[in-house]
Amino acid sequence: MQYCVPMFLRSVALAVVLSGTLFAQPAPEWTQPFPPYRITANIYYVGSKDLASFLITTPQGHILINSNLETSVPQVKSSVEKLGFHFRDIKVLLISHAHFDHCAGSALLKRLTGAKYMVMDADVPVVEDGGRSDFRYGNSPSMFFPPTKVDRVLHDGDQVRLGGISLVAHLTAGHTKGCTTWTMQVHDGGKSYNVVIVGSPNLNPGYNLVHDPKYPQMAQDYEQTFQVLKSLPCDIFLGAHGSYYDMTRKFAELGKTGSNPFIDPAGYKAYIADREQAFRAELARQEAP
Repeated sequence: MQYCVPMFLRSVALAVVLSGTLFAQPAPEWTQPFPPYRITANIYYVGSKDLASFLITTPQGHILINSNLETSVPQVKSSVEKLGFHFRDIKVLLISHAHFDHCAGSALLKRLTGAKYMVMDADVPVVEDGGRSDFRYGNSPSMFFPPTKVDRVLHDGDQVRLGGISLVAHLTAGHTKGCTTWTMQVHDGGKSYNVVIVGSPNLNPGYNLVHDPKYPQMAQDYEQTFQVLKSLPCDIFLGAHGSYYDMTRKFAELGKTGSNPFIDPAGYKAYIADREQAFRAELARQEAP
């Protein structure tokens, strides 16, 4: 499948968002319900039109990636149950990164399911203080969310295992200090596929790549993140927002041909290249005398 960069550039304004004020007023696509569906093998989509949430099912219980907004939890629960699974069978909760649009629902989801919450080490303080130590939004109460206790602190390269499946946590820092890209291998239709769920390589407005005393190594972290993302083998391209991987268009194509539209290695490469170009342009602008 060919990746449509112009579509991404139109959508990213909603996914990245242009200010703390706008963040506090979720875009309609963040709360708009979307039909749950099977992506491939045991991976299902249970998010909204743009806030991605992924259910990974196993015989020993399930893994959920991203609780999304606090108000998203009932929608996620409904989607899980529409697919024929039990919400309380979610045993592990993971996130893409510690921004409220991906983790504000975690405290409620933990209470309802008893799931163990596993978070990359550098994002743990932000998750546990509800966003108050975030390097960019720590002084923006509109960006805060319910503090949530982390049950397992993850480190770069750690594996999360359940019911015979394994996800690998890759530190792809910059967007947050502990931004995490998840990878796993699946088998579907007699074939094996590498799945990549991108955390976020985007720069939010106000990010200071050159002189941020709260995050002095931000630019170096982004550099490392793009090295990591370019090194990952990817067949099935997913991400923290549906707009990253042109989700709505691909969903509309499901079942219309003999191929799975989410198998999109070219789209993954184009997306990463586009985001790296945007990073380098912004870095050059900030470094200019």
